[in-house]
Amino acid sequence: MVDTILKLTPEQLDMTIVSSFDSIRKTIMHTYAAEYIWLQRLQLAEHPVWVGNATDKSMEEVCQHWLQVSEELLAFVNKQFDDRALEHVVQYQNLQQVQFKTPVFEVLTHIFNHATYHRGQLVTMLRQAGVTQIPGTDYIKWIWKI
Repeated sequence: MVDTILKLTPEQLDMTIVSSFDSIRKTIMHTYAAEYIWLQRLQLAEHPVWVGNATDKSMEEVCQHWLQVSEELLAFVNKQFDDRALEHVVQYQNLQQVQFKTPVFEVLTHIFNHATYHRGQLVTMLRQAGVTQIPGTDYIKWIWKI
């Protein structure tokens, strides 16, 4: 997906498309920001940072950070020594400062489900922006490394 995104023109990134967020850029920013804040929560950061719609970063920088967050999420999952670690309850605040406690496996399920939802939106948005070479986003293709 990142390879496809990085080939887009500024006009394609910012064209208005009706969806959860009204442009490809905003959808990418939201997805990256959400994954990043959840990673910080899983790493027990005392004051996680919401990067939100940081418009001062280029799409290349955002995608580079997004890929790094994905690698760190994978490393987090891989270092869990057994299923009991996934049952650990994480306490955190949402963006409205409301406290929650959630088991790690439920947080991970949310992160993956949320990313899948927005990847599907990005596919539709890319088509509307005129992109014809759309990457496969099915989980099984990731497993297959296609």
